[in-house]
Amino acid sequence: MEELLQVLNPATEDVVATVPAATPADVDAAVLRAAAAQRDWASAAPADRARLLRRFASTVDEHIEELALLEVREAGHTLGNARWEAGNVRDLLDYAAGGVERLNGRQIPVPGGLDVTILEPLGVVGVIAPWNFPMPIAAWATAPALAAGNAVILKPAETTPLTALRLAELALTAGLPEGLFQVLPGTGPVAGDALVTHPGIAKIVFTGSTRVGKSIMAKCAGQVKRVTLELGGKSPNIVFADADLEAAAAAAPMAFLDNSGQDCCARTRILVEREVYDRFLELLAPAVEEIVVGDPLDARTQMGPLISRAQLDRVRSYVDGAPASAGTIRGKAPEGPGFWFPPTVLTGVPEDAPCAVEEIFGPVAVVLPFEDEADAIRLANATEYGLSGSLWTRDVGRALRASRAVRAGNLSVNSHSSVRYWTPFGGYRESGLGRELGPDALTAFTETKNVFISTEA
Repeated sequence: MEELLQVLNPATEDVVATVPAATPADVDAAVLRAAAAQRDWASAAPADRARLLRRFASTVDEHIEELALLEVREAGHTLGNARWEAGNVRDLLDYAAGGVERLNGRQIPVPGGLDVTILEPLGVVGVIAPWNFPMPIAAWATAPALAAGNAVILKPAETTPLTALRLAELALTAGLPEGLFQVLPGTGPVAGDALVTHPGIAKIVFTGSTRVGKSIMAKCAGQVKRVTLELGGKSPNIVFADADLEAAAAAAPMAFLDNSGQDCCARTRILVEREVYDRFLELLAPAVEEIVVGDPLDARTQMGPLISRAQLDRVRSYVDGAPASAGTIRGKAPEGPGFWFPPTVLTGVPEDAPCAVEEIFGPVAVVLPFEDEADAIRLANATEYGLSGSLWTRDVGRALRASRAVRAGNLSVNSHSSVRYWTPFGGYRESGLGRELGPDALTAFTETKNVFISTEA
């Protein structure tokens, strides 16, 4: 009997779609189609591949509003965020298309001949995308993989398959060959595992939890299969005493509340120098309390619901499990149907409390005091993660020192911006392996072949 995936609207709990779940046999068939399509795609002229990718980008651009509304329905994102995400897919495709004709090898000086390197596509790439940013994160891998001459099989998260399926339809509308970009909705233990272990898949790109990422990495090791992993985070937001406190406090809420806190880059550990700790909390409280939580389609809404009942229960367990001595700053959230949780800041918790070191993946942050620069760095690095973070200071020297000392792949100074499609993104330690985006994105989907040509008679 065919298994069906139910897609719920997180804001209403209504079923908005049912989608067939892929089986291992479906994965086998998709890999065969992808391998055939990839051979023709790789042999096409670079200019033709680039032209088709730009046409794909243009087709996505024509359907921005449709894709955004789908994202609101399946993921509960605010409409403004969803429009940005659809636009980000368009921009990633355009950016990757620009790299097709610039995927250059090198000529290396050697005696007795000519030595050149050639960048060749891997073949068929498996992409396992998360539910928190279904469209853009899927495109982070899909766009450069296609540009480098590969085929892609995308498995979206069980809860958010609709935008991925629509993107596959738009790819065909734009003229991409049948089988080159396929979407297989399904569960992780079935479709995901079949994709990871399939011998016809040359590389897996996974975004999700560190626990699942470790399992995928172990399974890929048996075939020496390449992996890129973008995993968890518990990112610090470090506020030094010399910072513009008003600006830092005003920016802090959306640094952990964007996408309802379901963001691996969320600055959920707010570290504040002790001498300004009380003043910072005075500024932070009204900023958190004023966040508008509600209907994702309302233009005034700044934060929507969580993705599911399970995620709501997980977030609630961390707040309910906080020490009895903890202080709380809390905003408002709707009551009734939907997976709603209010913006919440916990104070007065031990620095090693679960809510202070574990990834909650919801609209919850902790505020911890520190004594001096060295103590700030110690606290910032006191988790297993190392994905992103922010530093607030007017001292340029301190900003540079701290940026070098914090063990994270993406940092911002006096801002919370750390993800751009034209700059590299990835984490240290248990936040992941490899880098996505940026000028080197295409090379992550290639093999380097070295060729020596003798010039001696």
